[in-house]
Parts: sequence; structure tokens; C-alpha cells
Amino acid sequence: MDAELKNSILKTGTTILGIVCKDGVVMASDRQVTLGERIVSDKRLNKTNLLNDYLVISWAGTMSDAQRLSKLMAAELKLKELRSKSRPTVGQAANLIASYTFSNIRQPSMIPATVGTLLGGFNQEGTTELYSIGMDGSIKLVEDYDASVGSGLTFVLGLLERLYKKDLTVKEGVELAKEAIKSSTQRDVGSGYGMDIFAITKEGIKKVVEQQILPEYVDEKK
Repeated sequence: MDAELKNSILKTGTTILGIVCKDGVVMASDRQVTLGERIVSDKRLNKTNLLNDYLVISWAGTMSDAQRLSKLMAAELKLKELRSKSRPTVGQAANLIASYTFSNIRQPSMIPATVGTLLGGFNQEGTTELYSIGMDGSIKLVEDYDASVGSGLTFVLGLLERLYKKDLTVKEGVELAKEAIKSSTQRDVGSGYGMDIFAITKEGIKKVVEQQILPEYVDEKK
């Protein structure tokens, strides 16, 4: 199973990323969905979405598994809030997703679930956090940046390694996320067709970038 998961990572055609800033968190993704390794099946999929009013989730992996994960976690977190009469923290939500992911890949199945996620959000006291949850259910608190899994990570991490600064503002983080997504969509065959970027601060969550890449044929000058 471990070898199968490792082999799935770079075959997971997508780019997702999260950047920790001094005043919040920025999360971004491309829009391309690939069927196998040769066919683009969708050009408008949002891979970064609101999980609820204080959490944002980005996912890379099998689309059906990722969509099911998002629906189940949104429902489980709401139930947890109703039962405990208090809102779960970002860390508690991340651990719930990690636990579900860990259990899911260890159930006998002809098609194992393969989903890697980034989870960002703000706590009730105003702090913001970003967590990376691996396909194997591992979890880590991100202190700078992460691109989780997916074919675009090799292009994104090199750019972030060079340009990321510890005292980055959310506004600067959005611009850095733009450049990172542009880099992956230029060179990674599994990423493309646009980008979605969210900014998370103590004031709330806002979708700040929503762009589509349109194909265009240009005559070359002779």
C-alpha cells in the first residue's frame, strides 16, 4: 500500500498550495482534471472550496473520493459542533480529516482512496492555521508553505523556496500564489486552465482570485 501511495503522488495531476503569512493564510489551486494521463476531462473544477464558514479545503487526488471527503467532513464537523456546543478548532478539523483518510486507505478495496488535502481556517480567538494531510493520513502544521501532493508540486516548491519570506503579508502571499500557479500550469501537464485563490484572515474568508486560462491561436510573423 505504501508503494502504491507513493506511485500515486506524481500521477495525481493537479496543483494545490498553501502559504502562511503574518496576518493570515493563502490557499490556491488550478482547475484542470485529468482522466488517466492523457485526457483533460474538465477545465473548470474548483479544487479549493469553503468547507464551512471558517474552513477552506484544497484537495488533490481522485475526484470522487475528494468530493465525498469534503461532504462527509462538513457534516461531521457540524455534528461535532452541535454535540459539544462549541466550534471545532482548525486543528481538530484537520485531525478529523487525517483520521478519516488513515482509516479509508486501510479498508480492503479494489480502488483505494487517494486524496491529499490542505486545510486552512481561522479559530474563534482570531488565529489562523494551515495543515497538510497526506494520502496516508499523516498530518502536519504548516509553518511556511506547502504544496501537498500532485504533479505540480515540483514546480511550485522550487518557486516558493526562492521567493517566500517569513513576514509575508496576505496581499503579498496572494501575488506569490499567483506566480506559483502560473509556473505549474506552464510546465506541468496535469495542471492548467485557471486558478482559484482564497485569503483567510481573522476577519474571515474571501475568494480573492478567480481566473480562467483561455486558449488562443496567434499567427506567427514571417
